Amino acid sequence: MGGVWASRLSGAGHDVAILDVSPAALSAIAADGLIVEWKDGSCTVSRIPATDNAEAIGQVDVALFFTKSYHTDAGAKLARPLVGNATTVVSLQNGWGNSDLLARTFPAERIVMGVTYHSAKVNAPGRIGYTNNVAPTFVGPFDIATGLYRPQAVADAMVSAGIETTVTPDVRTEVWKKLILNCATLPTTGLTRLHSGELGSPGPMLDLGDALTREATAVANALGYQIDVDERIALTHDLLSRGGKGKASMLQDVEAQRKTEIDAINGAVVREADRVGMEVPLNRAMLALIGGLERSWQL
Repeated sequence: MGGVWASRLSGAGHDVAILDVSPAALSAIAADGLIVEWKDGSCTVSRIPATDNAEAIGQVDVALFFTKSYHTDAGAKLARPLVGNATTVVSLQNGWGNSDLLARTFPAERIVMGVTYHSAKVNAPGRIGYTNNVAPTFVGPFDIATGLYRPQAVADAMVSAGIETTVTPDVRTEVWKKLILNCATLPTTGLTRLHSGELGSPGPMLDLGDALTREATAVANALGYQIDVDERIALTHDLLSRGGKGKASMLQDVEAQRKTEIDAINGAVVREADRVGMEVPLNRAMLALIGGLERSWQL
């Protein structure tokens, strides 16, 4: 996803640099450029500086985080040289709690949190496959008292790059809406290896996803977020029905035997449910099952 944003922002004339720690990706981008293969079959090659040394980039206007949730803290420390007194720090990551982790390193008033429904996969180092056509993105302030100036500036840059973006002071609700979708669809694809379209076929797996949605939405409601469970179920069904052979991020992680983001997704629901005294047995089961699967890779 960072590659998609870098390609689009660079193509719109913004000065972009990539901070990454993957030697293979950095070498490929240096040799061949950042390559994004779009869903319509076209391809964009962007010549963008890419490095693992934040000091080589220097301070920036916006530092945009797309790391896995469990790399957020380490990513923040790596990115410290990018962040000056005027820098806006943005999280568009999956899961709940990433912006709180960023606030341990950077001033809360300069953090913009958000969520996006765009999706992508790594076809090879430095080569990204964009896997959907049009998807919404929402941004807002981590600290509501700081107003909408920083989120609006971030949104303006994204819109200039063709990324539809909505600014909202209620961005935490939007993050929870995406979290609910992920709770229902990510661990179920990871455990069954079903593509998105197959997961959306009527039957027991879709019913399980609906039940996970109801649990997670109930927790969100208990926390004060006004989210309609029927709307979430309908949206999930619609997205899966158009998912085709798309592979969700957790399925990609499972196939590569990488650590998943389960702790920041279903795990976040379990933690918040414990905090408000609610039972979420299905989300707790997904957390345990994916955790057990990850352990099996180490045996």
